Amino acid sequence: MTSLLSSVVVAAAAAVVALTPTTAGAAESNGGVRIMPLGDSITDGFTPLPGGYRIGLWNQLGSAGYQVDFVGSQSNGPAELGDHDHEGHSGWRIDELDANIVNWLNDSDPRTVMLQIGTNDMNQNYDIANAPARLSTLIDHIRAQKPDAEVFVATITPESSPDLENRVEAFNAALPAIVGGKGSRVHLVDMYGALTADDLADGVHPSPAGYAKMSTVWYDALRSVPGSLVPLAAPQSG
Repeated sequence: MTSLLSSVVVAAAAAVVALTPTTAGAAESNGGVRIMPLGDSITDGFTPLPGGYRIGLWNQLGSAGYQVDFVGSQSNGPAELGDHDHEGHSGWRIDELDANIVNWLNDSDPRTVMLQIGTNDMNQNYDIANAPARLSTLIDHIRAQKPDAEVFVATITPESSPDLENRVEAFNAALPAIVGGKGSRVHLVDMYGALTADDLADGVHPSPAGYAKMSTVWYDALRSVPGSLVPLAAPQSG
């Protein structure tokens, strides 16, 4: 068994060395553009699909010839997710991400940030009236720390509870104005419109089919801003 495992490791290493853009989905952190999936349990992929939308997104990007490196302090997902890194934290609110964002950005140095957060603010009934303002502040901190990064801000997904759904709709309604005021490198992603309550596994988290829809929305959003999928040019010497 040890010999077999060693052979597999050697073979995998060789595959990374031989990696081409058309096989970008086949290796962990293959040296492509650094992308941070940032958010809560829906970014993590908590129940029923560890890895969540990141699985489909990784494979769509790889199939299209993009080399990408998902980055973050967390790691999970199945083998078909070729790069397991992310910054999704189950149960976390906007303020909790904000308290850690500077360190995460320094450690991971992303070219592109995919942010979806606010569901737990709604579900925990945490100062809901000021949730959009907290999100605005979080975006400002990301921009200040990584001014050249492309930042994609997604509306949060539907919920089955009518009371929670009302909160979700009010929160999402504030996002266009917030994102629209953050400059040309901050982009709104309509994730809410892509899913319905039928796409939820437990009333909050998407089902596998829901996560598949999310992956396509993220994929289309990234491709709509070509620079988000290209590493920043190295500074010129001399």
